[in-house]
Formats: sequence, C-alpha cells, structure tokens
Amino acid sequence: MQAFGFSTSRLEPGRYRALLEDPAAGGYASFEGWVRDHNDGRRVQRLEYEAFEALALREGERIVAAAIERFGVSRAACVHRLGELGIGELAVWVGVSAAHRDEAFRACRFIIDEVKHRVPIWKKEHYEDGDSGWVNCERCAEPAREQEHDHSHAHHHHDVRAPFAHDYSRQVALPDVGPEGQARLRGSSVLVIGAGGLGVPVLQYLAAAGVGRIGILDGDVVEPSNLHRQPLYGIRDVGRPKAAAAAERLAEISQDVRCEAIPAHASRGNIAAHVAAYDLVVECTDNLRAKFLVNDAVVRAGRPAVFASIYQYEGQLQAYLPVPDWPCVRCVWPDAPRDGIVGTCAEAGVLGPVAGTLGAMQAMQALQILLGLEPGPARGLIVVDLLTLQSRHLRAARRAGCEHAPGPWQAVEDDEPLEIEFASLADARAAGFELVDVRERWERQFDRPAMRIGIHLPLSELLDGRAAFPADGRYLIVCAHGVRSLALAEQLREQGRREVFSMRGGLAAIRA
Repeated sequence: MQAFGFSTSRLEPGRYRALLEDPAAGGYASFEGWVRDHNDGRRVQRLEYEAFEALALREGERIVAAAIERFGVSRAACVHRLGELGIGELAVWVGVSAAHRDEAFRACRFIIDEVKHRVPIWKKEHYEDGDSGWVNCERCAEPAREQEHDHSHAHHHHDVRAPFAHDYSRQVALPDVGPEGQARLRGSSVLVIGAGGLGVPVLQYLAAAGVGRIGILDGDVVEPSNLHRQPLYGIRDVGRPKAAAAAERLAEISQDVRCEAIPAHASRGNIAAHVAAYDLVVECTDNLRAKFLVNDAVVRAGRPAVFASIYQYEGQLQAYLPVPDWPCVRCVWPDAPRDGIVGTCAEAGVLGPVAGTLGAMQAMQALQILLGLEPGPARGLIVVDLLTLQSRHLRAARRAGCEHAPGPWQAVEDDEPLEIEFASLADARAAGFELVDVRERWERQFDRPAMRIGIHLPLSELLDGRAAFPADGRYLIVCAHGVRSLALAEQLREQGRREVFSMRGGLAAIRA
C-alpha cells in the first residue's frame, strides 16, 4: 500500500488498518470523512471527486512523509476516493500507528489538515433541486473538527504556507474550465518569444494558470531600463540573460510548470525547430522582423499563435489559428514596414501598464485557445488606446494571393552575415570598419567621449532624403539596440551594397 493513494471503489478501513499494524506501536488513530446529505442548507444527492493525480500523489506522499518525520510515528497512510460517491460513503481515510497515542492523534490530524489544504482535489456536489457545480473552496480553510469521525464534506484548498501545491480552484470553478480544462492546460506547451514588456505578463499568467511546459526564447540580458515595465525581474537580475532569469522566477510562481530557458534570438536558422516543439506560440518581441519570421514559421508548422505590439500609448493584438481562410500577419500587413521605421520602446518610449495590458490580453487569448473557449479569437486586429480606454476591431480575411510565404520585405539571402558582434568600438575599427551612427541627435547628447562615432547620419534624415549614405567603403552601422541599424543594412544590401553590416545588439551590447 502506498503512503498516499486514490481509489475509485469503496474504501476498506479494516484492510488499510491491518497494513499499518506494528508490534512496537501502542497507539493507533484514524480519521474518516463521510458524505453527508446536506450542505449549506441544501439537500445533497451525491458527490463527485476529481484530482490531478500526478501532482496530488506527489504532494500527498510529501505530507505523509512529513508527518512520520515530524511526530516520530511508525507508519501512516491516507486514501481518498475519486469518482461518484453516494450519501454515507467514505470519502477519505487516514490512519497512523505510533508508539504512543498522542503522537498518533497529532499525526493523523496533521495529515488530514494538510491534505485538505494542499492536495489538488475538487468536489462537485449534486443537489436535489437539480443544481450542481464544482465547489470553489471559499470556505475550505476552516479547521477540521476534533473528532475521530468527521461527517462534514472535505473541502480541499492550498495553504499559503510553503511547501504547498498550486491552487487553481478559482479558475477551475469557472463552468468553461473545470478539472477537464485544468488538465488540458497541464498537458499543454507554449513557446513565448520575447521576455520583455509583453512577454513578462504572458509568462506570469501562463505559469500561474498551470500551463505544463513553457519555453522562453530571448537572447537579451536584463537592463536597468527594463525594470519599470518588466516586474518579473529585479535589480539583482541586471546583466543576467532574460530567459534564465524568467525561468527562475516562474519556478517560484508554480512548481507545476516546466520552464525551458532558450537564451537566443529568433532567427531563420532556429525558428522552425522551436515552433514545432510547442502547441502554441506567443510572439512578444518589439521588432517587425521577428514578427514576420514567427508568422511564417507558425503558418508552415500549423501552430496557433498570438501576436502583439505596442507604440507609446497604443497596442495591437492579433491571433492566428491554423484553419482555412484565417488571416495571418501578412494578410493584415501586405506591405510590412521595416524595423526602424516605427520606433521601439527604447526610441519611442512607453509606460509600463501599456505593455502589461497588451501582454495580459495575449495571455488571455492564449488560454482561450488552449481551453477551446468560445467565442474564438477575433479574425483581424484589435487596437487598444490606453489613454482613452477605447478599442477597435479591424476585421480581416485571408488576403487573395497571400501564400503565407516570405515576401519581398525580407533581406536577400547573402553569404555575408548582416550582423556582426564586437566587444568594443575599438575592436570594430581594428577590424577595418568605418562606423556610422544612425541614432537621432538627442540620443547622442549623453554619450561618453569614448562612445562618440565620427559619421553621424540620423535614420530620420536618411529616410526623408535630407542625408545620403556614403557611396564607398566598408561600413558598420550602429544604433542603440541594433534594430534600426539592421533595418538599414538590409535595405542597403537589397540595393546591392555588399560591404554594409549592422552591429548586433547596438551600443547597449558593447563596452567603450
């Protein structure tokens, strides 16, 4: 007999008690929880119990082992019924044998209280009036009565004391979720691409909801400027890879979730394999190049996805489902603007709640898809203005001629890499590059002398024709984070310029 177990048939206290017999034990105590015929003044016909068995068995074993160690008892066990139970049937049994009765009594009380607080078991009551529902555990922290036989219903809840099992009772109480939906989340996997302002709330809500496996694809490190809108991280995380720091924090949110840190940027070389390894993708980057790269990958892999972007006080949300006639990102944006044309958070600025709101909406859409809730995600784009609190739904259809394939906006494939990484500006110059700074003028005013770059061509002036890129030479284009420089390098390559490159990560990734 296991120390903790479930049974779908009637419990047999006599058989269980015999398994606990010990010649050295002078005391024995048991607890029995029976099904009664009323609850809160309503007549009950029968009960149903369900559990997340893998988690429940593990947590139950911990509780019994803790009781044996804490009270010094000889043996202990607990068995809980699952399935349908009639009035008067035994729902839970706990037994303890010990050298003395006091230890046996206290260990027995400890086990039943901890099981009621920590083990993920849910009860559905069927009433004589025809109503039924999964108990939402509002009163499940009430202490057990001090008698050997408790004829009350056993309400199961998770205490705030560690260690404890995660409590999903509030969402399981939703009619559209229930234990079946929670089990569905437990068996799901989600890849979150980008662990920044959008990705942080997505990761937190998915982990807290009990999604079984979460991949975190992000090649950046935590910076001080991230903290105002990415509260998953703290000061101690500055300089650490975001993927690793996020995975560590999610493990503190829920012990049920398996987090996989992938410290890399999404690229043509890795995106297909990463997308194929998960059930759902949530795209949370702040650059258009990655969004279209992910869009192509999910369409080809037949994976649902949720996209979002923010600009100052506004956000946009789009869901993709791999079903006929569903519009993809390319259907909504046939002529996609390049990165660098629309500013990122680093250039345009952002308030933390804007990213938090859109990230929470992404998480909601992701859970909606995983649970199969109706109505489904909107076909098209949802635009939210956080200043006016107004939203618009721009409906879209599968665009005629859209083959969900890479379009002309992407850079021409080239043997030469577009991005090059250097540890310092001095190293870049030593490698034979002339440096071109495409940041705006206001961005340079706080530069240290060692960070000054001779050729300064603001991207805004290049775009509106007030400046022209030098005709000859081997150039390394530099900006704050490597987004605008990459967009310009791609454009110049398409024009036939082979000797232009972008500094990966921009000035934020180097030392002077």
